[in-house]
Amino acid sequence: MKNHTYFITGISTDVGKTIVSAILTEALQADYWKPVQAGELEHSDTHKVQQLVSNTITKFHASAFNLQSPMSPHAAAKIDGICISAKKIKRPSTTNNLVIEGAGGLLVPLNDTETIIDLMLPTDKVIVVSRHYLGSINHTLLTLEALKLRGMNVFGIIFNGAEHPSTEAAITKMSGVAVLGRIDQEPYFDKNVVKEYAKNLREVL
Repeated sequence: MKNHTYFITGISTDVGKTIVSAILTEALQADYWKPVQAGELEHSDTHKVQQLVSNTITKFHASAFNLQSPMSPHAAAKIDGICISAKKIKRPSTTNNLVIEGAGGLLVPLNDTETIIDLMLPTDKVIVVSRHYLGSINHTLLTLEALKLRGMNVFGIIFNGAEHPSTEAAITKMSGVAVLGRIDQEPYFDKNVVKEYAKNLREVL
């Protein structure tokens, strides 16, 4: 069976990309990679996913850039005195499925000319994480539109957080993109909770 690369992006920051990445990594027993980590280096997204994944097959690949400040990568890199470019970010070599977690949304800058979307390939299966807030319909549809304009393979949407039927229905109807599932507003996430969601997600992958 052919292995695939799944790129997890969000409609904004703090919408649940890391939780979705952990669930997908567990569902596929895939490798995980965060190309750029900005801030929280002692408790990075890679660390968080490691703490939520149970299987022993997943390999966690080192980020290409680890930046000190919790800011947009271009700004954090400037503080650290380095320059990020897409060509400096080499994907890890693996024979396994690979889950890549982006930073923020699609157009978060890496430098003066490149953004997170420039790290994607048309062969990636892109999963968009959407969370309800005032403006989230617009942000979700804009994200999907940008992906389509760049010729990316939009694999599906995952809704995260408290259910909001009218918002989710509008996004689904107007985008025509498949909904892979939803993650409820859980009191906490641990390996067991992630394992349950992974089981459900595995059925639609």
